[in-house]
Amino acid sequence: MEAGSLLLRSPRCFPKLPRHRPLPPFPPFFRASLANLQVYLSIVSRSAMDNGGEGSLNDAFSSLPTKEVYGALKPKRNFVADWVSENDDIVRGLPIPVGGFSLIAVLLNRTVSGIAPVADAGSSQSRTDLLTLGLAVTNILAGLVWLSIRPKSISAVDPLGVYCQRIFPCLPHSVASELEWVWETFSAATCCRSLVIVYDSHCILQVGMAAESSKVGEAVGVDATKLIQGSLCQGILKSAAQSYLANLSLYPGKSELPFLPSNTQVVILQPLGGKGIAIIGGNTIRGFTAADQAWISLIGDKLDATLAEFMNNNVAVVPDRS
Repeated sequence: MEAGSLLLRSPRCFPKLPRHRPLPPFPPFFRASLANLQVYLSIVSRSAMDNGGEGSLNDAFSSLPTKEVYGALKPKRNFVADWVSENDDIVRGLPIPVGGFSLIAVLLNRTVSGIAPVADAGSSQSRTDLLTLGLAVTNILAGLVWLSIRPKSISAVDPLGVYCQRIFPCLPHSVASELEWVWETFSAATCCRSLVIVYDSHCILQVGMAAESSKVGEAVGVDATKLIQGSLCQGILKSAAQSYLANLSLYPGKSELPFLPSNTQVVILQPLGGKGIAIIGGNTIRGFTAADQAWISLIGDKLDATLAEFMNNNVAVVPDRS
């Protein structure tokens, strides 16, 4: 085994590290919009300034009117869109009764009005009835098409593989604690089920579900050097921009991620500066929202700063892979 190999720890042996100091109490729906988060921060900072800069953010938050805070953080709802999504079957079949009622109304009107049943091209009433009949039939056909064609339902899948927790040796408690916080946050707040962090050609963290190796019960390890040199990661590092693979099965670059479960549905590739990358695998197609992507990008910047500081201050401690 190489000197720079990863340290395999079973879930029971994974150290319970001290957690960070708790943040101000956010309402559970604060991540619905980044704009709402900015409003929250501006309200808290304004309240702190009104108090002369004294007290903590918790004090500032608790001193604010509940209506003001929750009103700023509560995301706007589109009630029409919500009703349509909740009554999909009714909406899809609605054109059929509308078209049927229109068809019956036109025929009944023509019968009661005493107009000859044969259409007369010279009569304005006949031309109007023909146009109305065409629209009614179109409505009926549209309803039948809507009922017969339905979008494919997207549901979460259970990743195929084994659970693993591998962490780079020699990490101080502060860095390991931050990595643990990142994993717990991603797995609790998003569809993330696998997390791999590679930095400076070292696999810093591999946690969550992973593909099973030829040895029963063991996870496939991450070859950090091969991964970084691959075309997929090289493109991400050169662009320095996040890549969102909303449906992983459609991308040929999936072959460069053999350590992920075979049925991983979605992947986010988040660059960590110019030296590392975070690979976040999920269990739902298009499971990461735009807010999730922006939020992961911000956490990636924080991880880059933390790992860069560790690598710069502990050059002699980091094992050599050569």
